[in-house]
Amino acid sequence: MGGGGGGGSARFDLPDADEFSRTYWDAAAEGRLLLRRCGAAGCGRAHHYPREFCPYCWSEDVRWEEASGRATLYTWSVVHRNDLPPFGERTPYVAAVVDLVEGPRMMTEVVEWGEGDGELRAGRELEVVFREGGGFAVPVFRAWS
Repeated sequence: MGGGGGGGSARFDLPDADEFSRTYWDAAAEGRLLLRRCGAAGCGRAHHYPREFCPYCWSEDVRWEEASGRATLYTWSVVHRNDLPPFGERTPYVAAVVDLVEGPRMMTEVVEWGEGDGELRAGRELEVVFREGGGFAVPVFRAWS
């Protein structure tokens, strides 16, 4: 799911999509968050980031599944300085880890956080939205109203 490429104008917020991850990024462009779920008997666990095998039981019987887009905030950090493009233009921003209601944890960003949204706190309910740029739609989260 990658990191952006080389050279002086590299962007570090865009994926290096490949044949496998293209399904994920195409769904994101449609406003849908996908995860993977194991189909093996006795497992059945969802995971994220998408892999071609289950990280719990190693089964290759995994399938794409649309997530609800709901999550709770697990932890976060407000970033005030980042010299990698284009993050410097976004500071301050909230780097976060969220717990998807389907079970997996996901690294992301909390966006659209303002005065009326209350305080950042563990357990705060969030919903997925998608930031578009560079030919990709990237899942980020905001307060669930």
